[in-house]
Parts: sequence; C-alpha cells; structure tokens
Amino acid sequence: MSSKRRVRDKWRSKAWYTVTSPPYFGNTELGSIPTDDPNKLIGRIMDGTLYDLTNDFAHQYLKMYFQVLKVEGKKAYTIFKGHEYSRDYLRSLVRRRTTRVDQLVSVTTKDRYKLRVAVSAFTLARIKTTQEHIIRRIMKQTVEEKASTLTFDQFVQEVVLGKIASDVYNEAKKIAPLRHVGIRKSRLLAQPPVAG
Repeated sequence: MSSKRRVRDKWRSKAWYTVTSPPYFGNTELGSIPTDDPNKLIGRIMDGTLYDLTNDFAHQYLKMYFQVLKVEGKKAYTIFKGHEYSRDYLRSLVRRRTTRVDQLVSVTTKDRYKLRVAVSAFTLARIKTTQEHIIRRIMKQTVEEKASTLTFDQFVQEVVLGKIASDVYNEAKKIAPLRHVGIRKSRLLAQPPVAG
C-alpha cells in the first residue's frame, strides 16, 4: 500500500512545462512535458510535423525535431534539431523507370552551426550516370553556397520550407526533367561554442 502512495506523490510533485518552437518557427506550442526538475528537460527532443507549425495540410509529411535548450518559468525553449520526410511520403515519390538522385552535404552556416543535409531528386524518366553526377554537383554547390551566406535560423527555414530545394530544382531541371526535388532530411551536428 505504501508503494502505491509513493508513486502517486511522485506524480503530484511534477509540474507541466510548455515546450515552444524557436522564434524562426513562430514560438508555436509543441506540447507539454511533466517533470519534477526542469533541468531534466534540457536536451529532450520533441517531435511534431511542419503542419503543427504552419496549419497547412500540405506540410503533413514533414517530421520536425526540436531539442530543449533552456527552461524559464513554465516554458521550455527549443532549437531546431532536424527534420525528415515521413516514410509513406518518401515511398510515394519513388516510381518505376525513374531515377532517384541522392546527395549528402555537410555544411557550416554563416554563424558557424554545422548541419548535415540530405537532398533527393526524382526524375521523370531514367537518366544517364553523367547526368546524375551533374545533378549531385548542383545539389552540393547550391546547399553549400546557401549555408555560407545564411545564418542558422535563415538556413533552417529555407531547408524546411523548400526554398533551397526549389533553387536546386531550377538549376537541375536544365540537366534532366525532374518530378520532385526536396531536402528529405537534415540534422544539426554542432552549435558554435558559446563564448564565456
């Protein structure tokens, strides 16, 4: 009987903290987490979809990950940790007699955040290996150029909202007819050291 009471007391000592997305995603509420010690929240990953942030049903397929950075009062503030296409959506893009071109690019933004970005292009018909190589080069160049001129916040927005993908598409479609270009996955690898 005593063990039952202890469990209930433990639960009662927990408070709920509201987790919000970073300012560059509109400080949207991502959900609430209960904890007895706010420090335990730091480093926790919250996931959701881009739809949760934009209320645009077309963004349902994009999974987003945010990591808790700090807790103030009853609010937990996060940083963008990465995103990926949902499995179903990725499967729906793969078609017969077409080519999928993938490129993995590691970049550093203007404010020294390191990310790894996976770009994918889906063609309308099979293409030659030489065309694949050129498309990969375009992907790498475009993503690297963007990262070098944008801050982390700006870069992440362009990655998630499809701006970088459309820049890749506009260049790569000159090489081969394309059905879809997207950044199917991204991950934050490192943040710049905090000067202290």
